[in-house]
Amino acid sequence: MAYKAAHLAFKSRWHKTDEELCRHSMSFVLHKAIQNDFFQSYLYLLEKLPLVKLYALTSQVINGEMQFYARAKHFYQEVPATEEGMMGDYIELSNTDIESSKEFLRKFVGGVGKAGTNRALDCGSGIGRISKHVLLPVFKSVELVDMMENFLAEVPNYLQGKEDRVEMYYCKSLQEFTPAPQRYDVIWIQWVSGYLTDKDLLEFLIRCQNGLKDNGVIILKDNVAREGCILDCLDSSVIRDLNILHSLIEMSGLTILREERQEGFPEQCVPVWMLAMQKGPGRS
Repeated sequence: MAYKAAHLAFKSRWHKTDEELCRHSMSFVLHKAIQNDFFQSYLYLLEKLPLVKLYALTSQVINGEMQFYARAKHFYQEVPATEEGMMGDYIELSNTDIESSKEFLRKFVGGVGKAGTNRALDCGSGIGRISKHVLLPVFKSVELVDMMENFLAEVPNYLQGKEDRVEMYYCKSLQEFTPAPQRYDVIWIQWVSGYLTDKDLLEFLIRCQNGLKDNGVIILKDNVAREGCILDCLDSSVIRDLNILHSLIEMSGLTILREERQEGFPEQCVPVWMLAMQKGPGRS
């Protein structure tokens, strides 16, 4: 009974957070997961620390955000720097993925009013699978950004003679990375947006716009939930549905040029979508 008042106060705080849950959040599922973890130690927090503000989800939750990112990095420390590692045991889908990506990219580069073919940025590049098979056949040079140093160290070996066309390697997480202004014709973001909180994904998309040249395009390719949002506790990532992605893209000021669902993957796989975006009107 000694902690009854604290318990009720804490429960009330969570209830208010539930009611104020942002519709653009990383989902009620993640909110509940954080809530459950938090409740296990709430007495300690109440007794030893002042109550912190509990933001309406998207891992703006204080401390939760750091844990969200730390768990992802810990997961990838165990992933081998190989093509199999990059595909997460779905190596048989790599060729299908690559061919669809190449076809999608062709719609937006080369020709009048389209993106140029000078330089592309590969975000969450891993060992450079997308750079090797999708970007380097089109662009004169690429730059790669990934949070795992061992993945980037493997890129020269993996590219097999094309490594001299890599201008820069950036060993950074995307929430900490800012593309250089007006530097890229295409910024490719594949299977990495789910490792960013809504807030950080929104801010990254805004920063990416500043990194685009005239007629430049951002292409986001990722798993997409059929409805709502799914938290993957194994690798600390989220899978958003199209409505959530559309909301974040709209808030960033980007305009969607085209979106397509990846074809040829087994039905039991989570759907994968490709979205091509450009700066909205009035953004320079």
